[in-house]
Amino acid sequence: MRRHLLIMTSVLALVIFCTAQVFAREITVRGRLARTVEAGGWLINAEGQKYLILNAQRFQAEAWFREGTGVEATGETKPDVITSAQEGIPFEVRAMRPIDDGTRGDATMTGPPRRLTRVLVSGDSIVQAQPDTAIINISVITQHKLALEAQRENARRSDEVVRAVKAAAGPGAEVKTSGYNLQPIQVYKENQPPTITGYQASNSVTVTMSDLTKVGAVIDAASQAGANNINGVSFILRKDRQAKDQALADATRTAIGKAQAIAQALGGRVARIIEVQEGGVTPRPMYDAEFGRSRVMNQAAATPTPIEVGTLEITSQVQLIAEIEAGQ
Repeated sequence: MRRHLLIMTSVLALVIFCTAQVFAREITVRGRLARTVEAGGWLINAEGQKYLILNAQRFQAEAWFREGTGVEATGETKPDVITSAQEGIPFEVRAMRPIDDGTRGDATMTGPPRRLTRVLVSGDSIVQAQPDTAIINISVITQHKLALEAQRENARRSDEVVRAVKAAAGPGAEVKTSGYNLQPIQVYKENQPPTITGYQASNSVTVTMSDLTKVGAVIDAASQAGANNINGVSFILRKDRQAKDQALADATRTAIGKAQAIAQALGGRVARIIEVQEGGVTPRPMYDAEFGRSRVMNQAAATPTPIEVGTLEITSQVQLIAEIEAGQ
């Protein structure tokens, strides 16, 4: 009976041992280090699965072994091991190395610990570009004692101005009405109500054109046809994608250069760029060919109006947050 019992016990132990060997297998796990609910315990969080490190003390002296570090570990699962909390699959690690967090190397790396710090830097740039579009605002102002007569006279002269402007600007120009106003002309005397002495009609036309060589000719044609006020001439860049991209790239390079300078001063390097924010790209004229609202055009002007186009400034600003790896 005792012999029979000894045989059964041996068979049972052999079955348990073989079962453990069947389910034990070597695997490679990629995840992040985390602490367990048990004091002093460590595990690897890998794609929703937890692996309990049975021999964590073997790697705890490494500088990269800390909570949140991404690691790649190769070892063997131990399904026959039971812990008090049983948090995760028991895993005996044979080799482990960091795979991110700004560190490089394997499990045997040595050297001083590294620290990470974040800096906020900005970069600015200015790119000069030639404008490709001119915008001219022309007005016809008429006055008469009767509102109807002021309106009629304004309509006649405005029609002549529009015709002249279209002929001078060419077929590619856009000519449209940008404002119309009819209001009384009032005389104010002390302690008396204002007196209406007449009416003023104003019709404004905006000319948008891409042939910048004709800007002066358009102004002269408008003056000779009856326009008596030039509100202003401005130049813009419609096809600005290339200039804006260049300004944005230059501002980004400036910001990165500042981050690298800070890293070198700290004896380290830029580990990564965490965040980039564009502060904006703004085109602005270096000057505006402004004539002023009170300028009255001389219809008999014999000298062509000179217009110097000049250049535009495309400004850009970029802010970025860089993570710097520096020594102690």
